[in-house]
Amino acid sequence: MGKWRFYTSKELKPAGWLRDQLTIQANGLSGHLHEVWPDVRDSAWIGGDRDAWERVPYWLDGFIPLAYLLDDEAMKATAKRYVDAILAGQQEDGWICPCKKEERPKYDTWAVQLISKALTVYWQCSGDERAIAAARRVMKNYFDLLSGGEVKLFCWGEHRWFEAFICLNELWRLKPELWIKELAKLLAAQGTDYEKMSPLWKRPLNKWTYDTHIVNLAMMLKEEAVTCELLDLPYTDRAGRLYGILKEYNGTPVELFTGDECLSGLSPIQGTELCAVVEQMYSLELLYAYTGDKKWAERLETVAFNALPATLSDDMWTHQYDQMSNQIACIRFPGKPIFRTNGPESHLFGLEPGYGCCTSNFSQGWPKFALSAFMHSESAVLSAVPVPSVLTTKDFTLRLDSEYPFKNTLKYTVDAEKPFRLEVRVPSFAENLKVNGAAHKTCDLCFDIPAGSGQVIEISFESSPRFIDRPNGLRSVKCGSLLFSLPIPFIQKKLEYVRDGVERKYPYCDWELIPAGKWNYAFCGEPGKPEERAVNKTPFSSAWPPVTLDIPMRPIKWDYEDGYDTVCAKLPGTEPAGEAETKTLYPYGCAKLRMTEMPLINSK
Repeated sequence: MGKWRFYTSKELKPAGWLRDQLTIQANGLSGHLHEVWPDVRDSAWIGGDRDAWERVPYWLDGFIPLAYLLDDEAMKATAKRYVDAILAGQQEDGWICPCKKEERPKYDTWAVQLISKALTVYWQCSGDERAIAAARRVMKNYFDLLSGGEVKLFCWGEHRWFEAFICLNELWRLKPELWIKELAKLLAAQGTDYEKMSPLWKRPLNKWTYDTHIVNLAMMLKEEAVTCELLDLPYTDRAGRLYGILKEYNGTPVELFTGDECLSGLSPIQGTELCAVVEQMYSLELLYAYTGDKKWAERLETVAFNALPATLSDDMWTHQYDQMSNQIACIRFPGKPIFRTNGPESHLFGLEPGYGCCTSNFSQGWPKFALSAFMHSESAVLSAVPVPSVLTTKDFTLRLDSEYPFKNTLKYTVDAEKPFRLEVRVPSFAENLKVNGAAHKTCDLCFDIPAGSGQVIEISFESSPRFIDRPNGLRSVKCGSLLFSLPIPFIQKKLEYVRDGVERKYPYCDWELIPAGKWNYAFCGEPGKPEERAVNKTPFSSAWPPVTLDIPMRPIKWDYEDGYDTVCAKLPGTEPAGEAETKTLYPYGCAKLRMTEMPLINSK
């Protein structure tokens, strides 16, 4: 289905900095959540008395591909233990969620959709036929219950109905059966039509609604792409239309939309929930695979290389619930938080600084991104996102050595038993493109690879720093796929405590980040050329960013937002408060405290 298909974790493996990033994740909270967090450790999904709904399926959806991408035997065994317990709990009629039969009508079947995804991912990674067979029984039971009126979609299931199609598409590909299309139609009939909801996105409200919930909207972007074939409908780029509305009224410089927790407008001091970051990445991955439209791949890069690392600690033991473009402190709000519908700790780095959904769901971000590096069709192999990877099939081995997005040099080494066609997506911002040292027009590249060993293709290009316009006359600096921010030095304050039976203890405690430097600056000149450094074992290190930019800046009078002393005002003044000086900008993902949207004023 669609233009391109994904490889599995058996064929595609991370290399270089991407493998280092996944290793950090495995050594951090993702790889140990089942040991330290009661909602996963003691979940009802495996016979315990804790969460019986979304948290274990969310976690498995990322933990499973992480384990198999790294070939970590202990992690694979943990994944199997959880899947074994879940399969053992499947009822005779196919129902699999941990609730009593009489509770099903009131059980939000979003969990049915989500566990079907996790089982599909497990089958794709492990090859365990039990998982896909169980998923088929889950979906057939879902059809029986929905068609018989015993359950119906409501709340989250109603707003995320299209998530079931991740499993349904795979089931249809393996063995098309009429009930699959009938279930697809039932889900669409009972599910939310987001196009009708779009007028609500133009003015943020200080209230919580499903129709403006940022995670629902991040998931929604892929709806048409994943459903149109089973629904026998043409693809019309609905995602492009709805993305345009969301960006116009709620966009951020890292291609996200504000949502703390519902849509929050264009202010750089409103937040974006971490679940929305990883779900938007997944939507963009699927949109690019289905359409081949490179706009989705470039948006994916911007989210992945900026928003994802920005909201995770360097060691990935802690995360934020909400990130902000202009984030000058991460300190508990003593009174009303700046966020429209989130709590006073949502921007802290911690175990569970908001709802536990992000604690379990953030794990999918990097692994699914890694699985998007190469894709394939019947006639070609596509280098979709040029991150370091090794692709091994029965016909060839293809290795990409690269430090992209920090450096714009790509080296493909091929050993092929049979000839094949290699396509390379070149970013639209690429300048001075060269292939094996020879100048080439800036466009996508195609290579007919003959059989043979040791073939090398070297590609290089340049990218120029540039200002991008932001609302209210502000600017941000971008170079290639990387956004750059003024980093604010900070002091960390460790918070260890127990709440509701959940312990926060180092390394999975909470942290406040207290600013220890100035933040009230404006741009007053053009950015210089990127200064490249070595990429170390922590690719998005807040202490050693792999690339920086120098730029003239000038202190200005910029107050705090009214009623707060840890949040800068939404809009600055332009009156200078000092002389021009050269400041060093970090990649947004490396700057945990940062100023990103600032005015551009004269240097004198």
